Amino acid sequence: MGQKGWLEYIWAPVGLRPPMVRDNRHDSVYLFGAICHARAVGAAIIMPSVNTEAMNEHLKEIGAHVAPGAHAVLVCDGAGWHQPGKRLRTPHNITLLRLPPYSPELNPLENVWDYLRGNKLSRRLWDSYAAIVQACKDAWHFLVDDPERINSIAHRSWASVNP
Repeated sequence: MGQKGWLEYIWAPVGLRPPMVRDNRHDSVYLFGAICHARAVGAAIIMPSVNTEAMNEHLKEIGAHVAPGAHAVLVCDGAGWHQPGKRLRTPHNITLLRLPPYSPELNPLENVWDYLRGNKLSRRLWDSYAAIVQACKDAWHFLVDDPERINSIAHRSWASVNP
């Protein structure tokens, strides 16, 4: 998320183009997030860059939120920082489930990012890096403070382990 963002589509009467703002500065942050719709909880961190080290911090944060005695399955796409190897350290209470290439529709978090961009993080101007970080925090809390919202966005009936 950041100042050099994209413009989200919005509803408007036919023939009208609502005015929108777009910033041409280049500050940005990266919001790493994970949710569990069954428990209606989420874990997130905001990082200045996206790489394996940032993913390791995110995995530690998720691992700290996993219920005691439970094991989390984290759906991951093929991003370079999700790749197994010597540098990616997965906590003992998390298993990474890698999606096939070009299948974002299988990852419920893609819907979360689309929802947050469309409702909280698009069509905005921020004055500083700190303001971008705060906007991401506010957007994430807006999501995780409403269990029904988490469930409606992320639940997949066909992906249930315990129906």
